[in-house]
Amino acid sequence: MDGYFYSILIIGLVSSIVCMVAGVLKKAPNDITILSVLAVEAALLVYLVGSIVRVALGEQMAGEPWEFWGYLVTALMIPLGAVYWSILEKTRWSNFVLAAVGVTALVMAARMNQIWY
Repeated sequence: MDGYFYSILIIGLVSSIVCMVAGVLKKAPNDITILSVLAVEAALLVYLVGSIVRVALGEQMAGEPWEFWGYLVTALMIPLGAVYWSILEKTRWSNFVLAAVGVTALVMAARMNQIWY
């Protein structure tokens, strides 16, 4: 496991907890929940840049590169879709959609880590 995975682990879990608590408290999506999901997106963007640099420096993946990049591109789209959803539907249920982002990003980062190593 590398630092990219651990950063997504921490940020993703914190984001999921924040959004889940807001949903349980019957709150509509707000700046805190949306910004927590955007923090997950930022961590994934750092992962993207770091991965590009690692490949440019000649580091090889253990698995298939197309699979790694597919996971990464998909992981980058999920937070944006969830934020868009939460802006369109201002109900407490959108917070549960936002909560799923952190866990989903975490699982996808774990798989990307397996592919890399």
